[in-house]
Amino acid sequence: MSSSFGTMFKTTTFGESHGAGVGAVVDGCPAGVEISRDEIQAQLDRRRPGQSRLTTPRQEGDQIEILSGLEMGLTLGSPIALMVRNRNQKPGDYSNMANIPRPSHADYSYRMKYGINSRSGGGRASARETLARVAAGSVAEQFLRSAFGVEIIAWVSRIGAVEISLSESEIDGLSRPDIDATPVRCPDPEKADLMILAIEKAAAEKDSLGGVISCVCRQVPAGWGEPVFAKLDAVLAYAMISIPAAKGFALGSGFKSVTMTGSTHNDCFVKDGDRLKTRTNFSGGVQGGISNGQAINFSVAFKPVPTIGKAQKTADYDGCEVILEGKGRHDPCVLPRAVPIVEAMAALTLADMALQQRCAHL
Repeated sequence: MSSSFGTMFKTTTFGESHGAGVGAVVDGCPAGVEISRDEIQAQLDRRRPGQSRLTTPRQEGDQIEILSGLEMGLTLGSPIALMVRNRNQKPGDYSNMANIPRPSHADYSYRMKYGINSRSGGGRASARETLARVAAGSVAEQFLRSAFGVEIIAWVSRIGAVEISLSESEIDGLSRPDIDATPVRCPDPEKADLMILAIEKAAAEKDSLGGVISCVCRQVPAGWGEPVFAKLDAVLAYAMISIPAAKGFALGSGFKSVTMTGSTHNDCFVKDGDRLKTRTNFSGGVQGGISNGQAINFSVAFKPVPTIGKAQKTADYDGCEVILEGKGRHDPCVLPRAVPIVEAMAALTLADMALQQRCAHL
């Protein structure tokens, strides 16, 4: 099972949803980088369960432990081990589903691959695994900010049928306090209220909703990314689709580009001091698989959570027809808690690309 991401800035995650804990080992972070435990914790707090009425009621403090790799707040250049201990496991919640593969979940496919799977909470397929990514991603983000001034901001742009559209200038002005001003992490207060109502309605009906998270990465230098197979946008897509429940990725104009002509879609260059920039940014900051110095912007589509309380006609592992009503504590919509996960995977991708580019110039 591949549990590692990255080549030079490499992260390996471990742990199951209802095991002793979940964590990550970050290898390749340069020495001498100042890392704030409080900043890691702040990102974990944005991801943790039980933070609002819109999320799973599972209560976990998700307190980060830094086991190695730092001294006096500075990286040593050695592996950084990060861990969060599970405190509120309830594996018994899944006893009624032990012989029933949940529709659209990983239960069946895991069993077909490994011949065995976790009987509680999905094990490694659970979104609880993502807290390790968020912890490691915060380390990557702090490295990127200190070394290059890179800033990464994600927000909820759609839940169900409720969608917002921001101009480039509005996106340029977004900050995390703007995003966190509403429990749904949408920077448009009016649309946020509608999103909240939609989530509450789905929860009342024991159902779930999907949506879209948008992200901007600012101040990324030109030249990051490898041509052909390790293109920056290709690796970003790989990173985002690895997030549980992620079903789609679009860079820049994405699928909307099919409605445009070349003359309207082309990002023409203009002089900007001693360099070039583009008048528009339909490319999303990446051309030919390599960053062009413009803001990198993309969107990630998330499906509705598969484990729901609504009764569904399905089959058990023996092929017998059954009625399944999911138990356990699950989000009616993953979007609010997935915002820091998207930011984390973007940071891990860019940190790896930064080190590859640094190596290319040695």
